[in-house]
Amino acid sequence: MPFLEFLGLKKALITGINGSGATYLAEYLSNIPDIQIQGISRWHTDRKIKSGVFSKIQMFECDLTDLGSIIRTLEVAQPDYIFHLASNANVKLSFTTPISVFNNNVNGTLNLLEALRILNQKPMIQFCGTSEVYGQVRPDEIPIKESQSIDPVNVYAISKLTQEKLVKSYFKSYDIPCVITRAFGYINPRRPDIFSSAFAKQIVDIENGKQDILYHGNLDSIRTLLDVRDIVEAYWIAAQKCEIGEAYNIGSTVPVRVGDFLEELKRQAKCKIVSIEDPNLLRPVDVTLQIPSVDKFYEKTNWKPKYTLEDSVKLLLDYYRNQ
Repeated sequence: MPFLEFLGLKKALITGINGSGATYLAEYLSNIPDIQIQGISRWHTDRKIKSGVFSKIQMFECDLTDLGSIIRTLEVAQPDYIFHLASNANVKLSFTTPISVFNNNVNGTLNLLEALRILNQKPMIQFCGTSEVYGQVRPDEIPIKESQSIDPVNVYAISKLTQEKLVKSYFKSYDIPCVITRAFGYINPRRPDIFSSAFAKQIVDIENGKQDILYHGNLDSIRTLLDVRDIVEAYWIAAQKCEIGEAYNIGSTVPVRVGDFLEELKRQAKCKIVSIEDPNLLRPVDVTLQIPSVDKFYEKTNWKPKYTLEDSVKLLLDYYRNQ
């Protein structure tokens, strides 16, 4: 009997462990009794995020685009859960390097699933998907339910939908259990490419005299913004309580216009902030209306967010002011 099994520990493997969401998830799991955290990191990846949780993780260097390395990793790790966060999640990049984004996301997921099939391992896979798969919806289709028609409008979203289909296919064909979560907008200070972080970083740079003007893209999009700390808790709860093979929306139900969010950040700034639109920050096609129905998830789990938007704004500004 493996030593960790003897101790009664469950092993939770997080792919993309050096990523922003993955580190928050690891920090959350580190406070759950009887969980051994494992992490997959691509070979020779620089760790840009500072967190004390890394000392608590059993680390594996592995490239998800290389089937052999995944097989070798899983033979040793033998996880009970896999939280599949590894992804090229930058929507803007999917317009400039679409082939790379698609191949990285889809092939990595297919290799992971194929390795599990070859080894006959059947951990619970919590696939961390995205609301981007719904594409642009009409106002009369709000709030967006899981039964909403799927119509992704960029290569990133298409790759995530393909990943969903692969995960469900391996569940149906090989009984590898899975739960799919579709995360809507969230605030994650460690992820600089999303608009909330980009706004906050620029505000702090202006406060510190490093730049004069804040640059933004489309301010008219309607989003809901959940705290990343709530998102990662929802991932764990989904793996525990949700129906295998089903997809669940995760998000806030309070809509906010991107421009109004920027105004709130400006209000909390330590100096006057001047902002202008930068055409380079506008997407060729945008998803401007993203408000979820989360009834399916809440009814299954009784879970509700802990953090308010004000809590998240404070987390965001404090993070960049303390860099």
